[in-house]
Parts: sequence; structure tokens; C-alpha cells
Amino acid sequence: MQSSQLVAIIKRLEAMIEAQDSEVQVRRFEKDGEQKCTVTYDNATETFELTESSSDQPYQFDNIDIVAMEIYDLIQ
Repeated sequence: MQSSQLVAIIKRLEAMIEAQDSEVQVRRFEKDGEQKCTVTYDNATETFELTESSSDQPYQFDNIDIVAMEIYDLIQ
């Protein structure tokens, strides 16, 4: 059985929340070497911003589950 991609996404997002080295954390999410989106987490406001690579459209989220589902949809 293949491991869950959604669990892996959530673990990466949780690492962004837990990081103490800077105020803003950035992660890139790719599929087959092609970047699908960039996610930033602002510790001061406790919000995620997802930017789709294809459209450069940013979306803001304050819920880890919602942003994880959006990332999952983009990389599928």
C-alpha cells in the first residue's frame, strides 16, 4: 500500500508552523519536477498563502486542512 500524500503534505505544513528560525516559512510543492505552487506561512498572523504557479494567483487560508486539500488537488 502506498503512503498517503495528504499526510505528507500536512507534515510539511506542520513543520512550517513549528519552525522558530524566521517569521515567514516558504515551501514549494512539485509534481514530476514541475512546481505546482508555493506556500508561505506567516507566524505573526498564523495564516498560509498558497500561490498557484500556473496563474500566479494567491489564496489565503487560516486552516491547515483546507490548504492541504488545495495543495493535494494541485499536485494530482
